[in-house]
Amino acid sequence: MLASMEAVRRLMDLRHRGRAEDLPQVLANAAPLLDAQAITVLLIDYGQLALHPFRGASTSLPVEGSLAGLAFTTAAHQWDDGFLWLPLLHGAERLGVLEFQLKTHPTEESRHDLEVIAALVAELIASRRFYGDAVEHTRRRMPMQLAAEIIWNQLPPLTFAVDGTMVTAVLEPCYDVGGDAFDYAANGDTLHVALFDTVGHGISASALTTLTLNTYRNARRSGLSLTDTCRSIDKWIRAQYPGAFVTALVAELDIATGVYRRISAGHPAELFLRDGRVLPSLPTPNALPLGLGHMVARRPQVVAQQLEPGDSLVLYTDGITEARDASGELFGADRLAAFMLDALSHGSPAPETMRRLIQTIVSYENGELRDDATAAMLQWQRH
Repeated sequence: MLASMEAVRRLMDLRHRGRAEDLPQVLANAAPLLDAQAITVLLIDYGQLALHPFRGASTSLPVEGSLAGLAFTTAAHQWDDGFLWLPLLHGAERLGVLEFQLKTHPTEESRHDLEVIAALVAELIASRRFYGDAVEHTRRRMPMQLAAEIIWNQLPPLTFAVDGTMVTAVLEPCYDVGGDAFDYAANGDTLHVALFDTVGHGISASALTTLTLNTYRNARRSGLSLTDTCRSIDKWIRAQYPGAFVTALVAELDIATGVYRRISAGHPAELFLRDGRVLPSLPTPNALPLGLGHMVARRPQVVAQQLEPGDSLVLYTDGITEARDASGELFGADRLAAFMLDALSHGSPAPETMRRLIQTIVSYENGELRDDATAAMLQWQRH
C-alpha cells in the first residue's frame, strides 16, 4: 500500500508541474513501486480503430481482435499471460487503455490499486493535453485538414454521463469534417443537447459552424428558451452569412422527469427507440433551417415527449442515412434503425454502439464518405 501511495504521489507531482509527454517516464519510474515490469499508455486514435503507444516503443494494437481493444470497448479489465489492460476513462469519455506488464496475476486488492492509478493517469492526460501537442501527435494517424482542426477544437468530449443518463457522439470523416457539429451541457436537472449540419464544406463551413456553436452556447448560458435560442442563432447566421443556413436539432432533457423538448430546424427527426422497437418519429421540422427563419412569421415550435426509463434517442445528420454503397443505394433510416436495435439487444454500451455505427457507415461507402456524417445517442434512466 505504501509503495502504491508513492506511485500516486509521483503522478500527482506531474499534475501540478510537467507536460503530458512526461507521463511515460514518470510511469516507468513508478512501475517497480507497483510490482510492474513496465506500464504503457495506449491512446485511441481519432478514427477509434487502434490503440497507439504514447511516447513509447510498443506497437499499436487494433481495437478489433485484441484484449487491449476489448478493455477499451467494454470498459472492463482484461488479463493475459502477464499483461493487464485497464480502460482509461475520464468520466465516461474513453481515452484508451493502460497496459501493465506484471510478474504475477494481481490480487483483487492490487488490481484495485492499479485501477486507481489508471483513473489518475486518465485525469492527467485530460488535464495536461492542452499544454502541448504530444497527445494529438499520438492520436492522429494522418494529417488533419484545417477545417477539421477548427471543428474538433470547438467540440466537447465525445461522451458524457450523469445520474444514469448518457450522451455520446461520433463524427466522420474525422480528419476532414467541416460542416457537422454537436454540443451538450448539463446544468442542474437539464441536459442540453444540439446537433448541427452546416451547408457547404471546408473552411467556409467550419467558420459558419463555429459561429453557430458559440451562438448556441451564448444563448444557453444567457438562459434563453429553446425558441429564443434558435431565433438568436438564426439572427446571427443571417447577419454574418447572408443566404447560408444550418439545419439543427436543439433539445433539452429534464434528467429528473424524462421530459424531452426539442426544435427541429429543417433537420431529420431523431430515431426514437423503446423496448426493442422503433416508436413513431416526433414531428419535424418545427422551424426553417437556421439562417432562413425570416422567411416565415411563425416562431419556432417546441415539441415535447415524455420518455420512459431506458429510452434511447439517436440524433443524426443526413450524412448517415444518405451514405451510398457502390450501387448507389442509400443506407437509409431503416438500416439505421435495424443497426441500433441490434446493438441495444446485445447490450452494447452506447459509446461502443456509436463507434461501430460510424465504422459501418464508412464501410458502406467503401471507406470514403461523400458527406460529413455525425450522430449522437441520448439514453435516459430515472435517477
